[in-house]
Parts: sequence; C-alpha cells; structure tokens
Amino acid sequence: MNNIAGLIGIARKAGYVVIGGENLSTYTKKLYLFLLDLGAGNSLKREVNFAAAKRNVPVLIVEGLGAMVGIGSCKAIGIKNKAFSEQISKMLKGE
Repeated sequence: MNNIAGLIGIARKAGYVVIGGENLSTYTKKLYLFLLDLGAGNSLKREVNFAAAKRNVPVLIVEGLGAMVGIGSCKAIGIKNKAFSEQISKMLKGE
C-alpha cells in the first residue's frame, strides 16, 4: 500500500486529485477513477456511486484512504489524470 500512497501523494501535489464527496459531485471536468474508503458512510457511498455511474467511471474501495492522501478524515477522492488512474487501478487490483 505504500506505493499506492506515494502515487496518490504525487498526483495530489500535481493537482490531479479531487478530495471529498461533495467536490466529486460538483466537479464538472473529466475524472478517470474514484477511490472510496472502506469506512465511508452509506450516504457518501451512494453519492460517489451515483456520480461514478453518471460519468461511467470505476469506483475502487481502499482501506485507510485518509492516511494515503494525508488528510485523516478523507473518505472519497477522484483522480483527474488517466495515467495516474490506470497505475493506481493496476496496483489495487494486483496486476
């Protein structure tokens, strides 16, 4: 998981991460991947799944997402960059 945390950290510093459920719902540009924390509440899960279905974007469940992003209370993020999203997806799926 450290490699994933590092990759998310780099993406965040580069400005390729949208943090928070409400920000994901109101963000109008293209997103390539949603990451949702394992401990996210039901309303946040519904909100993220609705936004993902509307945009045809995959949602992956991650444990300890807040620690990876560097914000303890973070439960949902979106990745704006296709290369980062593909690499994170591969790492999480174990490819």
